[in-house]
Formats: sequence, structure tokens, C-alpha cells
Amino acid sequence: MHAEILKINSDNPESSLIRYAADQIRSGEVLGMPTDTFYGLAADPFNLRAVDRVYDIKSRSRHKPLSLLIESTDQAEELTHPLPQEFYALARRFWPGPLTIIVKASSKLPLKVTANTGNVALRVPNAKIPLAVVQAAQIPITATSANLSGEAECTTALAVRDQLQGRVSIIVDGGTSPREIPSTIVDLTDEDARWRVMREGAIPAQEISEFFAQG
Repeated sequence: MHAEILKINSDNPESSLIRYAADQIRSGEVLGMPTDTFYGLAADPFNLRAVDRVYDIKSRSRHKPLSLLIESTDQAEELTHPLPQEFYALARRFWPGPLTIIVKASSKLPLKVTANTGNVALRVPNAKIPLAVVQAAQIPITATSANLSGEAECTTALAVRDQLQGRVSIIVDGGTSPREIPSTIVDLTDEDARWRVMREGAIPAQEISEFFAQG
């Protein structure tokens, strides 16, 4: 299977191409797609076959949950239990941007997506292509990086094609990733700890600490 490379303008995404990509995701396809960090694998999280494909494409352990790209805090509310105040504070300060926030998932989300953890990792990307696709599809999309588990993350569509070797049928080419550092992950699911930086990425952990100290 040769991957179809779908070139979309990252500054001014063509609406017909965005619609095509969104329709493919809604029909159960898994697409390679740029985000504001690395290229990711975009699939419909409510389609269990598509979720399975994401794990298969990456050779990823099914014990690891998949993060999701969303368009707004309103969409976050549909996917979660009541959100803590820390969530709204972080979202106001850092979204859209490279901050992934882990919160308790609602029962609407398939257990496969949360890897039976009961938690979900959410992010509003600061990039026009994935945001436009989420809006056009009217669902969140998976955001796990488009690479084989343990291999380097990809910053171009061609790198995705070369590494995944026909495992995906469509790769959206939005140019080179704007940064080569993953998102920072903050976990808000532990009521005692309130918040915890799980992975330091594009936003320094110290900036998160200082933000909460001010609050």
C-alpha cells in the first residue's frame, strides 16, 4: 500500500481538503497528520477498529492510553468527568498550545482509548490543520505520534511515510513541524497531589510550577 500524500497549506488550509481528511477519519481511516509538535496518527476515538489500527500501526502497547486533540474546553467537558478548577486555569493560560492535560474520562470514551485507566489526555493544538480537521469531523481525533514505538518522532510527511512503510494510506503534508519537542504533560487526576508534571516538553516544568504558585 502506497500512502497518498495530501498537501494542505498549514497557514490557510483548503476547506475541501480538510473536509476530505475529516471524512476519511469519520469513515474509519487512520491518517498521518501534522500537529503543533510532531506528526501524529489521527483516528476517530469512538471507532474501535480505528483505535486498534493506531496501536497496530505503531506496534504500541495497549496498556498505554492515546491522547486526543480537541478544539475547545467545551469539547473537553463532553469527554470527561467534572473537570477540576486547575484544568480551566491551565487551559486558559496554555491552550491552544503544546500542553497535554490528563483528566478523568467520561464513560462515553471507549476503554480502549483510555487503556482501562479511566483517564484521558487532551490538547488543543496551536496549528490550523488539526484544529480545522477536528472542527470539520465534529469529533476529537487521536494524537499519538506517527512513528513506530521506540523510534524517532517524525517532523515531516515524508519521514512518516518512510518510517511507517505503507501502514497508513493517507498522510497529510502540512510542511515541517514547527517544533521538535513533544508537548508537556500535566496530570490532574490525583486529588491529593492536585497536579503533577508527567513529562517536560515544549513548556518548561518550572513555568507550570510558577503558574500554580501564582494561583
